[in-house]
Amino acid sequence: MTQPAANAPAESFEQFRQSMLAQGYDEVLERTWEPDTVIDTHTHPFEANAVISRGEMFLAVQGQAERRLLPGDRFHLLPNVPHAERYGAQGATYWVARKA
Repeated sequence: MTQPAANAPAESFEQFRQSMLAQGYDEVLERTWEPDTVIDTHTHPFEANAVISRGEMFLAVQGQAERRLLPGDRFHLLPNVPHAERYGAQGATYWVARKA
């Protein structure tokens, strides 16, 4: 279960990157989304393990109720899992590790 954080992840991007690479992820990126961006249901051919570093994200996985994610919250998606994304009024940034 995710633990909401007040302002930011407990670790730095570099710590997150090193940890994810050590766990076998292929790449680690920082993704930034503009305010009020909506991405309809889609899939990815890779596993994604991410932590919100700024802003607010809403994630709906496989048609389930949308979940609000704030800085410090994490999400994990297996390959080809249908999901939809929506970003808050301030936009959002998250760090994501991907594995094919």
